[in-house]
Amino acid sequence: MHFVFQYEEIGMQGEDRYVNKCMFLDGTVLYREKTIARQCKTSLARYLFSCTSISGTESLRKMQSSSWKFPTVILCVYGFFSTMRPSEPFLTPYLTGPDKNFTIEEVTNKILPVWTYAYLAILFPVFLATDYLRYKPVIILQGLIFIVVWVMLLFAQGVLAMQFMEFFFGMVTATEVAYFSYIYSVVSIDRYQKVTSYCRSIQLVAFTVGSVLGQLLVSLGGLSYFYLNVITLASVSVAFISSFFLPMPKKSMFFHRRVREIPAGEEDAQPCPPHVLPKGPVKNSHESASMPADTPNSSTKKEDARFLKILVQLWFDFITCYSTKRVLYWSLWWALATCGYNQVVNYIQVLWTHAEPSLNFTEYNGGVEAVSTLLGAATSFAVGYTNIDWAVWGELALGTFSALDAGCLYLMTFTSSIWVCYVGYVVFKSLYMLLITIATFQIAANLSMERYALLFGVNNFVALALQTILTITVVDASGLGLSIVTQFLIYGSYFAVIAIIFLIRGTYTVITERCKHKNHVQPETNDQQSGGRASKCLEHDAVQWLN
Repeated sequence: MHFVFQYEEIGMQGEDRYVNKCMFLDGTVLYREKTIARQCKTSLARYLFSCTSISGTESLRKMQSSSWKFPTVILCVYGFFSTMRPSEPFLTPYLTGPDKNFTIEEVTNKILPVWTYAYLAILFPVFLATDYLRYKPVIILQGLIFIVVWVMLLFAQGVLAMQFMEFFFGMVTATEVAYFSYIYSVVSIDRYQKVTSYCRSIQLVAFTVGSVLGQLLVSLGGLSYFYLNVITLASVSVAFISSFFLPMPKKSMFFHRRVREIPAGEEDAQPCPPHVLPKGPVKNSHESASMPADTPNSSTKKEDARFLKILVQLWFDFITCYSTKRVLYWSLWWALATCGYNQVVNYIQVLWTHAEPSLNFTEYNGGVEAVSTLLGAATSFAVGYTNIDWAVWGELALGTFSALDAGCLYLMTFTSSIWVCYVGYVVFKSLYMLLITIATFQIAANLSMERYALLFGVNNFVALALQTILTITVVDASGLGLSIVTQFLIYGSYFAVIAIIFLIRGTYTVITERCKHKNHVQPETNDQQSGGRASKCLEHDAVQWLN
C-alpha cells in the first residue's frame, strides 16, 4: 500500500516544521494533528515504521528485502553442516562393535530410551525459552551440544556415559524448533515460503550427502565407524562456528512480536493514536511522550502481566485451532503416526543388526537412509501437483497408506532377509513423508504462522508423550524390555489400529460428502426441469394466441 505526506506549513520556528496530516492515496487519513517533526525525513520515517497501519507499505518491504539474504545463507550453512552427519546411520553397529562393545540388549533397553525421556522433559521449556530468547542463543546452544554429543560418542565409555550422551542428544532434538522459527523473525511475510524451502531443502541435501558419504567410506574405503564420528564432529563444529554469524532477531512469534500486520484489503486502515513526535529518537507508538519513567517494580509487574497475557493468548489459540473437526482429526493422525514413526526410526538399526550381524555383513544403512529420504522427498513434491480433494479423500488416504505402513512393519518383523528389511523400511519412510506432507497442507490452511507454530508444537508434544508411554511399556528394561522382533510386531499392530480408525472415518467422510453433493444437485435439477416445463407452456400459449 502506497502513502504520501501532505505537509501544511502553518508556522516555522528554526528548523521545525508543522505536519498537518499523513494521507493514503485512497484518501484515508492515517493520523491528523499538528505535530512537530525535527529533521522530518528521519524522525517521521522512524515513527511510521513503528505504526501498525503502514507496516505493509512498499517502503518497509524495500528495507526488509535487502536484509533477508545474509541470515538465510548463514542459516543454510548451519543447517547443512549440522545435518551432514555420516556416522548417524551406523550408530548401532558402532555401539555394538569393538569400539564400545555394548550388547544389543544394553543398546535397546538401556541407552536408546533415554533420548525419548529427555526430549519430552525439555520440549515445552525449550519451546518457550526459544521464543523468549529470540532463537539465536538457542541455535548457538544446539551447536555446542552437538559437539558435546560427538565428543562423548568418541571418548566416553560405559552405559551411564552413553545415557548422558542420549540425554544431550534429546536436547539437540528439542532445540531444532529454533532453526525453523528463526527465519520467520528476520524475513518479511512474502518470503516465508521461499526461505522455508531453502532451509528444508538444504537439510535434505545434507542428510543425503552424509548418508552417501558414510556408506562410501565404509563400503569402498573400509573406514572404521570411529573415524566416521570424527568427520561428524568436524561437521557439527563448523555449524557451531557459523551460528555466531547469525544476526540477532529483534522480534519473535510470541514474546517479542510486533503488532499484527494488516494485509492490504483485509480491513480498513485504522487511524494511529494521537502522538506527538519528539525531537529526539522516536519512542514506541504505544507509549505516550508525557508518560513518566517506569520504576523497577512497575516494569516487573508489566513483564509479569505481559507473560500471563501471552499464555492466555496461547490457550485461546489452542482452543480455536482444535475446535475445527478437520484440524482435530488430521492432528490426531499426525500425533499417532509421528509417535510410531519415531519409534521405528530409533530402533530400525537394531532390527537390521538382529537380521544380519555386522560381523558377517557389510551394512548398507547409509545408502538405505539416502534412498528412503530422496524417495520420500519425491513423493512429497509430487503431492503439490495432484488434483485430489484432500478435504474429502484425505482421511481415507491416511487409513489406506497407514495400512501399507503396517504391512511393511509386519514384513520386516517376520523376514530373515536383510534386503527385505531394507526395502520395507524405504517404503515405510516414504509413505510417512508423503502423508505428513498432506497433513501439513491440510492443517496449515487458513492458519496464521503463530497458530501453526503452536499447533505444530502441541502435535509433536502429544506424539512424544505417546512415544514415552510406548517406550516405558515395551522397550525400557524397567518395563517389559521386549526383544526387538516383538517390538516391531507391536509397532506393526499399532499402525494397523491407526489404519482401521481412519479407514472408518474416511469412509464416513466420503459418504457424507457424496450425500451433500447429491442433495445439492437435486434441487438444481428440479429447478431446471420446472423452468423447462414453464417455457414450454409459454410457447404453447404464444402459438395459440397467434393462431
